[in-house]
Amino acid sequence: MINTKNLIWSNLNQVSNIPNHVLTWLDDHQSLTAKLKQKFNHFSINVLSQAESLVHADETELLNWNGQSIVREVELLGDDQVVVFARSIIPITNDTQNLLKIGNKPLGEVLFNDKNIKRSQLQITHTHGTWGRRSIFTIGSTQVLVSEFFIKNLYAV
Repeated sequence: MINTKNLIWSNLNQVSNIPNHVLTWLDDHQSLTAKLKQKFNHFSINVLSQAESLVHADETELLNWNGQSIVREVELLGDDQVVVFARSIIPITNDTQNLLKIGNKPLGEVLFNDKNIKRSQLQITHTHGTWGRRSIFTIGSTQVLVSEFFIKNLYAV
């Protein structure tokens, strides 16, 4: 798991030192789940936690939301190795009731299969050798924050 607190995020177009093999994963507007399923013979998800929890100050500020939220943390596995750690902040509203019931289903699969859901621009971070990205998905009038951190195993294959 990655310490996601106090990270420094920048808009993708403001970061110039991203290696090409990383950039192909960071700067992609398709479903990460779909991309991982193409790359690996076996894709699976391990839900680490999905519960009402405290949200980091930068996440609260970005979402402009102080109400109750579910924090969902998962590992995405390719060929039984962790390749992505994801942290999502899902405000509890009428707009997100279906998201809160997805269980072991990948969140991205749900978000990208609904044409009414809009995605914001990508922000990028780099911490302890790990690159990450985050963006906001707007569902009705609710904003959901999805942060994804790309583990080195992803590039080794």
